[in-house]
Amino acid sequence: MRWRDESFLNALLVLAFLGFLVWAQRTLDDYKLRILNLVAINTVAALGLNLIYGFTGMFSLGHAGFMAVGAYTCALLIMSPLQKKMTFIIAPLMEPLASVQWPFLPALLLGGIVAALFALLIGMPVLKLSGDYLGIATLGFAEIIRVVANNVPWLTNGALGLKGIPSHANLYWNWGVALFSLFVVVNIARSNVGNVLKAIRDDEVAARAMGVDTYRYRVLAFTLGGFFAGLAGGLLGSLLTTIDPKTFTFFLTFNVLTIVVAGGLGSITGTVVSAAAFTVLLEWLRFVESPTTVFGIHIPGISGMRMVVFSLLLIAIILFRQEGFLGDREITWSSLRAALARRGGRS
Repeated sequence: MRWRDESFLNALLVLAFLGFLVWAQRTLDDYKLRILNLVAINTVAALGLNLIYGFTGMFSLGHAGFMAVGAYTCALLIMSPLQKKMTFIIAPLMEPLASVQWPFLPALLLGGIVAALFALLIGMPVLKLSGDYLGIATLGFAEIIRVVANNVPWLTNGALGLKGIPSHANLYWNWGVALFSLFVVVNIARSNVGNVLKAIRDDEVAARAMGVDTYRYRVLAFTLGGFFAGLAGGLLGSLLTTIDPKTFTFFLTFNVLTIVVAGGLGSITGTVVSAAAFTVLLEWLRFVESPTTVFGIHIPGISGMRMVVFSLLLIAIILFRQEGFLGDREITWSSLRAALARRGGRS
């Protein structure tokens, strides 16, 4: 199939999806809208981690920290001065943050930029490591960010967190950012930069021997991943309208990591499909944490059982399908047509 045909079909798909968003925003109840919004936010976060881990092969466990930076930055900028004064009861918020209120879009973008700067500052020293050592180092920095947020009441309100964050939790905002992120990541993957990142992932020594400055490209991928994590954090804060340091624990990173690994390391469409499946399944599995009766036997609800299920899922993927459901392949119109042709041939 020629690229012009695929571009036309992609445009039709985007228009159809935009029509679905308009219908859903006007028709669906709040619970279903919340799930669709979470799918978009998880997609943005997972695309960022896929740049770091899937494309470049850097095992990072610091995503929740960058999401926290983006969430707090965006929230502090969009909250009204009166709401900030009512929220910061332990210590007053520092100036000039206490007296400013920005529109949502520039605040969200600045949240992503600040998160990217944090990723750059953290990445410059730790990206000289690799493998498990890199994972441990990034996890440590994510915990440092969370602990600092818990202990600077003049900036984050400490353990009490931020309340009364203005909500922009509609499908247009969240999916607009998700589609923007998807567009950027797809173009990175198709560019020379994307090819270099994949070369580093496949064989860093060979890439270095070919004259590639692997350290610079690793830092670039890590910084871009931090930017998308910051965007996801800002969207999450606006959806929840309340955030605190406990919102950004390691379990948040684990959720995003599960999405990336399940969809396929390096697969963009796999990440999107996995984000949707993970979010819906996470909501559907709430019943395992609720009390129930089976054959007359009362089984009390056990908090955290959903994470047990997803931990087992991640272990199963690592053991039996390490490349994920799609590996590094993509769902394209050509692949769909080939699959239909094979199915028609068998029948």
